[in-house]
Amino acid sequence: MMDVLLTIVGAVTIVLGLRDIFHTLMHPAGRGGMCRRVLALVWWVSRATGHRTGSAVGPVGMLLVIGLWVTLQVVGWALVYLPHIPEGFLYAPGIDPAHYDDVLEALSFSLVSLTTLGFGEVVPVAPWLRVIVPLEALTGFALLTAALAWFAQVYPPLARRRALALRIEGLAEAGYADALADVDAVSLARVLDGLAADVDAARVDFAQHPEGFYFQERRLELSLARQLPYVLRLRDAASARPEAAVRLSVAQLTGALEQLAAGLREEFVRSEEGAANVFAAYAVDHRHEPRG
Repeated sequence: MMDVLLTIVGAVTIVLGLRDIFHTLMHPAGRGGMCRRVLALVWWVSRATGHRTGSAVGPVGMLLVIGLWVTLQVVGWALVYLPHIPEGFLYAPGIDPAHYDDVLEALSFSLVSLTTLGFGEVVPVAPWLRVIVPLEALTGFALLTAALAWFAQVYPPLARRRALALRIEGLAEAGYADALADVDAVSLARVLDGLAADVDAARVDFAQHPEGFYFQERRLELSLARQLPYVLRLRDAASARPEAAVRLSVAQLTGALEQLAAGLREEFVRSEEGAANVFAAYAVDHRHEPRG
C-alpha cells in the first residue's frame, strides 16, 4: 500500500511541475501558479529590504522558479523509483546498494536521469522502469530547453518597455506637454497615436510575460514605472485642444492607459481605481519617484 501511495504522490508531483512549466511558458497569459507565487515572493522580500538587489530581482526570481521546477521533477521521479530500490535496479560491480540509503539512492538516480548524465553504474532491470527512465531524461532535456527559451523571450518585451520609457523621457525633457499650444494638430495626433500603440504593446507584454514586471530598472530614464505619469499629463493637456483628430487620438490614448492600469492593478499592484492612482503605485512599487 505504501509503495502505491509513493508512486501516486510522485506522479502527482511530476504532473504539477510539468503543468506549471506549460502554463508559464505556453499559456498566452503566463498562468503558471507556482511561478507567479515565487516571483511575487521574491519581489516582496526585495521590496521589504529596499530593493537592494536592484535589477537582479527579476533574474533571481526566474532562477528560483527554474530551481523549483527541477526540484519537483527530481523528487517526483525519485518517489516513483523509491519502492523499487534496490531490487528493480542492477548495480555495477563494486557498488553494494546495502551501503546506501534508499531515499538518497532514489534521489541520486533521479537527478542523474533528469540531467541525462548516464553514469551507467545503476541500471533499471524491471521492464516498466526501463520504459519510464528515458521519459525522465526526455523531461530533463525539455526542461533545460524551456529554461533557456524563457530567459530568451523575456528580454524583447523589456526592450520595448525601455524604448517606451525613453520616448516619454524625451518628450518630458523637451517640455512637450507645456508647449502643446504651438504644436500643429497633425503632429500632435501622430505623437498621441504612437504613444497609444506603445502603451498597448506594453499591456500585451505584461499579460503574456508577467515576469517582466519584476525586472527593476536602475536608470530612471529606462523605468516605465517612473515615466508613465507624464503620459497622463500629456493626455490631459491635449484634451483641451478642439481639433477632431486630436480629440480622437486623446480618446484612443485614454483607452490604452486605462486598460494598462487595469491590468497592472489586477495582477501586480495594490491601489485605488484610476490610471493616476495605479501608475503612482506602480512607480512606488519600483522605488521610483513618478514623473509629473
